[in-house]
Amino acid sequence: MMTNSPASSSDAASHSFGQLDERIQRWIWQEGWTALRDAQEKAIPALVEADRDVIVAAATAAGKTEAAFFPILTHMLRHEPEIGSVLYISPLKALINDQWGRLTGLCESLDIPVVAWHGDVAASRKHKFIKDSKGVLLITPESLEALFVRRGTAMPGLMSKLRYVVVDELHAFIGAERGKQLQSLLHRLERTVGRRLPRVGLSATLGDMALAAKFLRPEDGGSVELIVAKNGGQELKVLIKGYVEKPPRSDSESDLENPQMEDLVHGSTLEVAEHLYKVLRGSNNLVFPNSRRQVELYSDLLRRNCERNDVPNEFWAHHGSLSKEFREDAERALKDGSRPATAVCTTTLELGIDIGAVKSICQVGPPPSVASLRQRLGRSGRRKGEAAILRGYCIEPELGPKSSLSDCIREGLIQSIAMVRLLIRGWFEPPLVGGLHGSTLIQQILSVIAERGGATAGELWATLVKGGAFEGFDRDDFVLLLRHMGEKQLLTQDSSGLLLHGEVGEKLVNHYEFYAAFASDEEFRLQCEGRTLGSLPVSHPLVPSQRIIFAGRRWRVLDVDTEKKVIVVTPDKGGAPPSFDGGGAMVHDVVRQEMREVLRDKAPVPFLDQGATALLSEARDFYRRANLDTVQLFQRGNEVVLLTWRGDWVNDGLAMLLAGVGLAATNEGVALTVPRVSTDRLFDALAEIAEMSVLDPVVVLADAKNILREKWDWAMPDEMLRKSYASLNLDLIEARGLAETLRLAN
Repeated sequence: MMTNSPASSSDAASHSFGQLDERIQRWIWQEGWTALRDAQEKAIPALVEADRDVIVAAATAAGKTEAAFFPILTHMLRHEPEIGSVLYISPLKALINDQWGRLTGLCESLDIPVVAWHGDVAASRKHKFIKDSKGVLLITPESLEALFVRRGTAMPGLMSKLRYVVVDELHAFIGAERGKQLQSLLHRLERTVGRRLPRVGLSATLGDMALAAKFLRPEDGGSVELIVAKNGGQELKVLIKGYVEKPPRSDSESDLENPQMEDLVHGSTLEVAEHLYKVLRGSNNLVFPNSRRQVELYSDLLRRNCERNDVPNEFWAHHGSLSKEFREDAERALKDGSRPATAVCTTTLELGIDIGAVKSICQVGPPPSVASLRQRLGRSGRRKGEAAILRGYCIEPELGPKSSLSDCIREGLIQSIAMVRLLIRGWFEPPLVGGLHGSTLIQQILSVIAERGGATAGELWATLVKGGAFEGFDRDDFVLLLRHMGEKQLLTQDSSGLLLHGEVGEKLVNHYEFYAAFASDEEFRLQCEGRTLGSLPVSHPLVPSQRIIFAGRRWRVLDVDTEKKVIVVTPDKGGAPPSFDGGGAMVHDVVRQEMREVLRDKAPVPFLDQGATALLSEARDFYRRANLDTVQLFQRGNEVVLLTWRGDWVNDGLAMLLAGVGLAATNEGVALTVPRVSTDRLFDALAEIAEMSVLDPVVVLADAKNILREKWDWAMPDEMLRKSYASLNLDLIEARGLAETLRLAN
């Protein structure tokens, strides 16, 4: 965690070093370290007095853990023998296990206990902290929630000596239900101890430090001290390879009497797998496809390559649906050091689990976001003198007369190029804040009642809303919510006015799944005339008559059963669907605008191979021939295409506004498509939207069928559900402005 430059009394770094407890200084020297890293040097004076909130943003492996704990432990040691405690909150159990090993060596020399607390930790180890609550407690938000629910009356004593709260991987919480849960828990924690606790956020990826500070301390974000460490000027090597989709290698039935995996997948996918095998063998790497299914596909193809060449397997699958044992096998293989290993993984290995240094990062398809790409890339080039290496693989369809706009502009490749260019420029998505998160409010209401053995409506309002994490709700909405929870038998009220768990609420709170605020990813089953076509996650809101893309075909939605998670469809005669799936994440405005700049630009892109360069040339030629620099609305077959070049929050907002005036639009990335409509009718609809003075999400989402996305959405009043959904997923104001722009430009 240190550089090799010597530390002396004249160094700026030595001033920070001199502020540390001498036992910590001794431990540092014994470890052979010679100078503090930039993050550590800046964090020590900011944290050692425990008098402010601090965010430390630095690259992966820049020593953020030590940056926080060197000064925190120094402060605790000043109060011996009453050293107190520090709460370290992590998004992952595996990260807690890593940090326990990382901190134990240091803390043992200081006689400070380190306790890991999550579902896999033995009760006897947890009991030690309950008996004597001092030292470092490493915990997930879910386990902290469980402490409030199960040991509510004991919490004031258990947390009375708390000196700091550290939130690791801060960016992983911002904008999510889990993040709103964390904000609420931190607020409740301070109410429990009766004082303000210094909050410390650690992160490698923050697109807007002011918004991150607002998340960490919602009522006073301006007071948070921001520490952004130098990145060290690490060299970055990038190569994006482009492929044209090819059919499976064996097309005739006779060839498939005993089919192998290689016979059933597209030839271009096999080419990607073969290149991965060629360049990754003999070293440690991470490969990120864009779905769990793709993880399984590529890990199997790579393993088969090892078997075919009679060499030991070097490739391991790692994703959230695998058992703990399988995931740990992959992690151990990466950390082993005695043999090469590559993990084919989802975001499960994006955060700071210690897997050692990897040589390269491979991204199959466009990454979910620039921030995600930056986080992943932080795994590579961690050894001194090594460059970070990124290999990208983009498979584009073969073009034909009916190819979609998305395919013609090679949307997957263009998005990948845009994201790499933004990464090089140092831009990444700002954290999303401001969502209502009604689902998590319901969970927190039930949790506070469990903690206290009952609560009045006024007490819940004061704890959770007024000055709490859910200030976006007004009193009328809150009262309506409590009444609705009563109707759902989540709550009941005794004769004194005390709110208690109802019959349903009691069962749910007593189940271990209660502590998680987020819902597991669920998929909708697609059915046509009673036949199940398959299942897929649906990220955009749906209304009847809207189109959906599945199995290389377009389908028109007839009905959506949100309870059974079933979408009833019929074949649609629209144009060919785009092959590009967007990487499975909401895309930001800036990314889409950079994509347009990539297409406008005439200069070569230096990090493309020959195949990707040819695909880019095709896309730019189409962009010029179709005059897409000026044209934003045009007829294509029996549909009208609206080129927006905007992010998904705006596109989905405009799609919902169009649905409200009778037109079914589908968000297809850089454009919306509207079937069976004349351009005149569409102009009239855009004008109607542009003139809307009130954008009420209750009205806009009146016909939306699949907005039960979060865990407790089913228990929310309908109007509140629509407000909450819109606050998290739609930008209606920008969508209205886009309608005005499109109307005036055409």
